[in-house]
Amino acid sequence: MTKIMEDRRMLTVETIAKVRRYYFVEGRKIKKISRDLNLSRNTVRKIIRSGKTKHEYSRKKQPLPRLGEYVEFLKEYLQKDWELPKRRRITAMRLYELVCEQGYEGAYDSIQRYVHQWRKEKGNAKTGVYIPLYFPPGDAYQFDWSHETVILNGKAKKIKVAHFRLCYSRKFFVVAYFRERQEMVLDAHNKAFQYFDGTCKRGIYDNMSTAVTRILKGKEREYNGRFVQMCSHYLVKPVACTPGAGWEKGQIEKQVQDIRKWIFTPRPRFASIDELNQWLNDRCLEICRSRKHPLFKNKTIQEVFEEEHKSLIPAHSEFEGYIEKESIVSSTSLIRYDRNHYSVPCKIAGQTATVRAKADQIYIISNGKQIARHVRSFERGKTIYNPWHYLDILSRKPGALRNGAPFQDWALPSGMKRVQSHLARIPGGDRQFVDILFAARLHGLELTNKVCLKTLSQGIYQSEVILNFLTRELDGPQISAVIPPAHLKLKEEPLADCSRYDHLRLGGAVCNATN
Repeated sequence: MTKIMEDRRMLTVETIAKVRRYYFVEGRKIKKISRDLNLSRNTVRKIIRSGKTKHEYSRKKQPLPRLGEYVEFLKEYLQKDWELPKRRRITAMRLYELVCEQGYEGAYDSIQRYVHQWRKEKGNAKTGVYIPLYFPPGDAYQFDWSHETVILNGKAKKIKVAHFRLCYSRKFFVVAYFRERQEMVLDAHNKAFQYFDGTCKRGIYDNMSTAVTRILKGKEREYNGRFVQMCSHYLVKPVACTPGAGWEKGQIEKQVQDIRKWIFTPRPRFASIDELNQWLNDRCLEICRSRKHPLFKNKTIQEVFEEEHKSLIPAHSEFEGYIEKESIVSSTSLIRYDRNHYSVPCKIAGQTATVRAKADQIYIISNGKQIARHVRSFERGKTIYNPWHYLDILSRKPGALRNGAPFQDWALPSGMKRVQSHLARIPGGDRQFVDILFAARLHGLELTNKVCLKTLSQGIYQSEVILNFLTRELDGPQISAVIPPAHLKLKEEPLADCSRYDHLRLGGAVCNATN
C-alpha cells in the first residue's frame, strides 16, 4: 500500500515517458522496469495499457462524513442566496458560521468545497447558447441605467447614468442624473434624440418600473401612461426584454462596462452635474469619431452613424418631459415633493395644487395657472423658499420680517438692504419696509433699488419719501412748452378787456373788432 501511494506521488510526466520508452523502444520486461524505476508492476502495466502520457487523478465522489445531516440546510440556504445579486451573496465562511450554530462540528474545508461545487453546477446549468442579433439601420436603439461615482464640487457623489445605443451604427449617448425617476427617463430621451438628431422605430428596454407597470404573458406589457405618451410623440414602439434575458439587449449591457472603463475610471472631477454632462457629451462624440466599428472594421462608429442617420425618424419637437402629482399646500405655504418642501404663494395655503416635476425644475400649478417655480433640489429634507410668496402675510405681520424663515439671507439689492437696515432701528420701520417691498413687487427690483440709492445719497430712508420718488420716476420727464410754427402765431396779441363781461352780463352782445 505504501509503495502504491509513493507510485502516485512519483508519477510525473518524465517518469511516464521513461516507462513508455523502456517498454516500447528498448523492449524491457515489466519486472525490470518496475525494479529499475522503483515502481510497482501494476503501475507499470497501467501506464503501458492506458497509452496516456500524463497521470491525472480526480476523486469521483467527495465524502462528507460530518456534513450529511446539514446538506438540506445548505441546499435551501444556497438556493435562496442564488436569487440575490452576486455582490450580495453570502460567503462560504459566513455560511460555515451559520451551520456551526446549527450544531455542525466538522471543518470549514467541507463547507467550502460543498459551496464551490454547488455554485459551479448551478452556474453551468444556467449557461446557454445565444444567437447573434442583427439590426437594420434605423431599426432599434437600446436603453439602460448604470450607477457611477464622480467627484462633484470636491465630494464623492453617486450618480445615475442613462445609456443609449443605436443598434446598427453603435453610436452611443450618456447623460447623468441624481435620481432614476420617470421624469429623468423622459428628459434623457429628449436629450438623446436631440443628440442623434432623430430616433429609431423601436426602443429596447428592460422591465424598469418607470416604464413597465405590469408584465403580462410573453412579450406583452402594460406600460406607464407618460412613458407611452413619450413613445407616441417620437413614433417609437417600446419593446421590453424577457425578465432575466439580458442578452436581448447585450449591446447596452456591454456599453455599461465599457463606458465605466473609458469615462468613469478614474473618477471625473467637476464643479457641477451640468459641467459633467457637457463633458460627457463631448467625450461620447470624441470616442465615436475615433473608435472603429466592431463589424465594419474600416470605418469609425461616427462614419457608420452618418450612413444610418438617413434612416432615422426625425425628432422635430421635444416632448414635455414632466410628471404631475396632486398635493395639499400646508399652513406654512409649503408643498412636498421627493422628500423636499417648496414654497408657494400664501393665498393658496390649505388648498390642493399640482406639482409638475421636471428633471431640474419644479413647477406649481393651481387652477390651470403656474403660480410658482423652483430649481429642483436633490438633497433630502430641504425647504426651498421664495420670500415673495409670503409678502401678503407681511402686510398683516410685518414683525415676521426679522425672524421669518423665508426672509433669512434674502438676497435683496444693496440699496434696499441698506434702507431695511436703517428702518430696523426705528419704531414701525418693519411696516415701512413692507410698503417698499410691495412697491418693488409692482414696479420691479431694479427701479426700486435705483430710487433707494438716490434717497440714501440725500440721507433719506423713510418709506413715504421713497415711494414719492418712485412715483416721480414712473411719471417720466416733464413735458416742455409747445412752440407753435410761425404760420400759426398771432400777428397781434388780443388785449384783455374785462368790461365786455359786464356787457354780456347785462344781456348785450360783444363785438371783437380786433379779431
